[in-house]
Amino acid sequence: MGVKKAVIILAGGFEEIEAVTPADVLRRGGVEVTLAGLGGTTVLSKRGLSLNADTSLEDLGGDYDACILPGGMPGAANLASSDKVTSLVKSMNARGRIIAAICAAPAVVLAGTGILAGRAATCFPGEQDKFGKDTKYRDEPVVCDGNIITSQGPGTALSFSLKILEALRGREISCKVAAAMLAKPDK
Repeated sequence: MGVKKAVIILAGGFEEIEAVTPADVLRRGGVEVTLAGLGGTTVLSKRGLSLNADTSLEDLGGDYDACILPGGMPGAANLASSDKVTSLVKSMNARGRIIAAICAAPAVVLAGTGILAGRAATCFPGEQDKFGKDTKYRDEPVVCDGNIITSQGPGTALSFSLKILEALRGREISCKVAAAMLAKPDK
């Protein structure tokens, strides 16, 4: 089975909590996490936090079990405008890999790739008008539909991250990580 691997793509203007929380939770759960910066390895967040990515998206190599897209604006719009990001998302989805997006990213990035057609998803309240007619919007903190995991925003980042960990490593490991963090896993 081997070690599970996830890539978190950072674009200028990303939401800090939505990027750092999945990286932390997944690493606690034994997932190898790579932070990939769109346009370079130093990426500035929505509130001016400078994060050093492990690699640039342009230099990203290897095969990943999950692709995670933080939200925040203009971060999500910057992700959506990248052909490299949309190509990676479509390719990983076609291979049944986990595609996880939070806040504005489900509506701004995923909807534009067409992978939400016929699926249930959530996003930051008010952004759902960007979903196509074929996407079933759910006003819930985290929505899983097959290999797609979506979430609403900064306040749901921990639940979102634990759900990604569960998809990659199983419920038992996700519950252990949650307990060690004094959090309660979703049912």
